This record gives sequence, structure tokens and C-alpha cells, in this order.
Amino acid sequence: MFDGLSTKLERVFKNLRGYGKLSEKNIEDSLKEVRLSLLEADVNYLIVKEFIETVKNKAIGEKVTDSLTPSQQMIKIIRDEIASLLGNHEPLNIKAKPPVIIMLTGLQGSGKTTTAGKLALYLHRMKRRVYLIPADVYRPAAILQLKKIGSSINIPVYETHEENGVITQTPENIVQNAIDIAEKQAYDTLIIDTAGRLEIDEPLMNELKLLKNKFNPNETIFVADSMLGQSAVTVAKTFNEALGITGVILTKVDGDSRGGAALSIKKTINKPIKFIGVGEKLSDFEVFYGDRIADRILGMGDVLSLIDKAQEAIDEKDAKSIEDSLAKGDFTVKDFAEQLKMMSKIGGIAQIAAMIPGFSKIKDKFNPESAEKEIAKIKAIINSMTEKERINPDILNGNRRKRIASGSGTTVNDVNIFINKFEEVKKMMKSFKKNKLGSLKNVNNIKNIFNKGDFKWR
Repeated sequence: MFDGLSTKLERVFKNLRGYGKLSEKNIEDSLKEVRLSLLEADVNYLIVKEFIETVKNKAIGEKVTDSLTPSQQMIKIIRDEIASLLGNHEPLNIKAKPPVIIMLTGLQGSGKTTTAGKLALYLHRMKRRVYLIPADVYRPAAILQLKKIGSSINIPVYETHEENGVITQTPENIVQNAIDIAEKQAYDTLIIDTAGRLEIDEPLMNELKLLKNKFNPNETIFVADSMLGQSAVTVAKTFNEALGITGVILTKVDGDSRGGAALSIKKTINKPIKFIGVGEKLSDFEVFYGDRIADRILGMGDVLSLIDKAQEAIDEKDAKSIEDSLAKGDFTVKDFAEQLKMMSKIGGIAQIAAMIPGFSKIKDKFNPESAEKEIAKIKAIINSMTEKERINPDILNGNRRKRIASGSGTTVNDVNIFINKFEEVKKMMKSFKKNKLGSLKNVNNIKNIFNKGDFKWR
């Protein structure tokens, strides 16, 4: 995410750190590079122009604080202005009288249906009773897709009426019937997946206006494909003018190395980005925080979002079980396997690594695909072990190791390497046993430390 922009800005900051003092010329030279980096990231030209002027005025007029060097101060100004472009976090309006209605809009192919499922899962984890409404009557495949998504996450989907493969209800009928059912069955949140087109047309807008005027949704969200860059911003502007959207969800952010849509959309339409889709899995969905994304762009990591992901994905009972094993000094392969499961729930190796401060400096030496393959190999080895072997790997003699290698499609050497690595991890986990940060119970304490801003800008 934003890799191209991050790499270019890191070069600018590297040059900045080389200056003992910053002169007006140093600042102007650096900002030329920043300007070029933003334009190459497909950020709107007028927004870039205003951004550079703001940073220049602040950098020249800013008094350097005692805790920061001149270059750090400059970096901090750029970071704060990027955060300002991205916008503050604005939560969904879901505290209204139920059922709360969320209407998703956007062009065909932007990822609305998948996003409906991701949003439903996010709200379900917040203990909301969610009901999905398929209102795209022109594409039966979209309705089938939503039903499959709903089934995979145990969230109900309104059953549309069909004859010979053709939907016999209008979008208005579908939504009204779904609301009636929701009120009877006490669903508190309805997500409407509306129709899209390959391009904006009058019939589409008239249909969306009808739905909005009749049902008065609490949120009208525009779903934008971030890969489209400035085109996504232009379409968002049209939808906002026609419907008065309340926010934006950016999809395919994991594939957008430039970031032009994210950096332009808030400033252009003055509506917040509320969520971002960061992968294909339904759990690859993040609440959008402009300041945190700014930190990621500048290579400062995002520990707070990593902690949020851990809190959402990790079952406290499983964590407590591992904690108890540590307390007894009995960390086993079985416990290690549970940790791997927890990590996969949080996200892929690349996603997790990108949130770690300082990772940007070593990312060229890191191959996430290779790391994922190694983890897959480890999982295969563990799955080929018996319950007794997982609890007590000391019993693994030569014959057992051959059997495990054969069952996992690996070699005996691979099994030996894994066991040796596991023993190293076991020793490390023992050293963490008395560490205050070792328990999930202390996650909020960690978040509070970071929220206080006790860490200087590097």
C-alpha cells in the first residue's frame, strides 16, 4: 500500500537528515522532490500545489522545538499535512434508532458486493445483528455472490423472488420488504448492495435517488476502486453531487502502490474515508485513520492498527491458554500452532510487517512470498505430527521424523530445522513469561502508550 510514494518520500527524508541546518533553499529543493512524488502518485495537481505551499510556509516560519532536529521538524510538518489531506477518522452513524440503514453505491466492478460482506462481518464482530439486502436486480450473479458471502460469515441475506432467472421485484420492493422483515426479526443494521454501471448514467442515478429519498439511509457510502486514481475521485464527486454521500470506502488499497485516490478524495469532496479494503479475504478490512496511514506512508509503521487487528482476530480463551502454558513453562508445538493461526487471522506476513516501525528500511531484503511459503511448510509439518508429538516433541526419533516428512511433503532435514527453530522460540517465549506486555490484557496499556505520543519522530 502506497509503496511507490513511500519509497520516493524516504529518499527525500534521507537527504533532509543530511542537513545540519535547513535553509530556505534546502526546503525548496526538498519540496520540489515531494511535489514530484505526489504528482507521480496521481494526486490532484491543485491539491499538490496547495500542499506544497502550506508545508513551505510552515517550514520556513516554524520555530524548531528542543526535542526535534530541523530535519525532523520538516518531516513532522509533511507528515501532519499528509494526515490532514487523508482526513480524521469518522465512525459510522450506527447509534440511531434501529434498524440503521447503510446504502452502498458505486460503479460496477468497484467491489461493492464484497465490501458489503466485509462491512457486515466488521459490524457482526461489534455484536450488531446485520441483514444484507441485494438490490442489484440487473445482475443475478451479484445477488448469488452476496448470498454466498452471507452464508460464509453466517449473516442472513434477503431472499429475492425470481422467475426463469429474472428478478421479479424492483429495488424499491426489495428494500421495503427487507425492512419489514428486519423490524419483525429485530435486525438492527441493514446493508443495501445497490446496482452499479460500467459508467455513470441517468437511470442509475435516478434509481439511487429514489432509494435514498424513500428510505432515508443513515449512511450513503460511495465505494471507490483506489486503483483508478483520479478517475475514482471524479466519479466520487459526481455521486456526491447527486446523492449527498456521507463517506467513502476505498477498495483494492493493497494493490494501489501510488495512493492518489486516498490523498485526493477527502479534499475534493469533503467527505471522510471510513474504511479501506486491504485484501481479498472478508477480514481484510480496516477502519480508516488518516494519521495512521500517514505514518505508514512515511515508513513509521502503524502499531495501533496492528493492535486493533490483534484484538479483533485473537480469541481471548486461546490467548489465555497459551499464557497459562507459558506461566507453567510448558510451551508446546501445539501452542505454537495456535500462535500461527492467530497470526493468519490478523493478516498476511506482508500486512503485519508493513505496520512495524522501521520495516520500510529493510523491506528490500524481505520477501513476504518466501516467508509465507516457509510458514505453510511449518503448518504442514505440525499437521503431520500426532497430538502426543505436538505436546512433547522430545519423543521425535528418526522414524517419527521420517513419517512426519513423508506426511507433510517435506524432507527430514526440514523437520529437523523446524524442531531446532521451535526450541529457540520456546526459549524466547520463556524469557517473555514475566514481561508485562506479554498478555492480551495489557493491549490497551500498549495502545495508551502510543496514543500519548511518547515516541519522537525518527
